Amino acid sequence: MALPSSYTKDKIGELACTYAAFILHDEGIPITADKIKDLVNAANVEMEPFWPSVFAKFFQKKPVSDILANIGGSAASAGPAGAVESSATTAAAEEKKEEKKKESESEDDADAFGGLF
Repeated sequence: MALPSSYTKDKIGELACTYAAFILHDEGIPITADKIKDLVNAANVEMEPFWPSVFAKFFQKKPVSDILANIGGSAASAGPAGAVESSATTAAAEEKKEEKKKESESEDDADAFGGLF
């Protein structure tokens, strides 16, 4: 997966740690700094050495299952990657609105010609 060139080393480190924590959670493995570090290193991602411990401490206080259960809720951002999720959600909602608008326009055109087109 190619990341935008505007991503900083810190942002890449945050994303890598987030994905590592999700992988560990999916596999039922306890989320620890060492395990996050091992996964990120296996992916050949360069990051600041403090990120794995920051994420491990965060996920000890707030389990991944709690965060995933609240996606799309009105609660404040659940973690460091919250801004990325909210912008992606907003973009998806806007695309759906445009699709509905295009569909309704094409239906109006069909009605104008008695449904021939």
